[in-house]
Amino acid sequence: MEQLIEQAGAYWPLLVSGTKALLVLILGWIATGWISSAVRNRINRTPRIDPTLGNFAASLVRWALLAVVLVAVLNIFGIEATSLVAMLGAATLAIGLALQGTLSDLAAGFMLILFRPYKIGQYVDIGGTSGTVKDLNLFITELATPDNVQIIVPNGQAWGSIITNFSHHPTRRADMVFGIDYGDSAEAAKAIILEQAGADARVLQDPPPWVRVTNLGDSSVDLTVRVWCKAEDYWEVKFALTQGVKEAFDAKGISIPYPHSVEIRKEG
Repeated sequence: MEQLIEQAGAYWPLLVSGTKALLVLILGWIATGWISSAVRNRINRTPRIDPTLGNFAASLVRWALLAVVLVAVLNIFGIEATSLVAMLGAATLAIGLALQGTLSDLAAGFMLILFRPYKIGQYVDIGGTSGTVKDLNLFITELATPDNVQIIVPNGQAWGSIITNFSHHPTRRADMVFGIDYGDSAEAAKAIILEQAGADARVLQDPPPWVRVTNLGDSSVDLTVRVWCKAEDYWEVKFALTQGVKEAFDAKGISIPYPHSVEIRKEG
């Protein structure tokens, strides 16, 4: 019995230290989450600052506070911060080699927030991967595809890739091609297309809509249409103009041809 008491007494300080460390870790985790959310919300409520910076700052604050929590936990076990720094300094090369990808993502995250090639809410293509930017933090960029699939792009890959930002400029040009029969009037078709473009309030008149005959195909005369609209109206303008021109062509007797093939059958 006395031996059990002695063993319990020997392990008691370790048990107390472990309990204190666990409480500090749990409370620190909760507190860092709350503080980072408060930082994000405070920055996002400022109209002059876009949400991209708020999310990045919140991520930076969270990781910095977690590092403080880790140091506090180590202090509970008697490991001083100076000793920790010394150990990290001695292991710098090994850590650098092991985490070179992570450190690259971290550095790229700072470059992305500094040069701002994209912001939260914009639709982008990053190295062949397209989606709406949902988050940009220290290590990753989160995208959501049009069908709402989450894509995680490491910042290092994002910074090293070609970035196409479809939402950067306030306006975009929508290009469409309509084919008409060789027996129909190209001028009449052009007038119909311009009429449909002018009837849509989302189509901008500066620059004005543009229609030209651009190709004489095997079975059709091709007319290219170029109209400008706000970036957020791009797809709806294309859909509406395509349907409107088709219905107007039908009403005015202008046919949209399709390729014909001739089948030759051998007898015998």
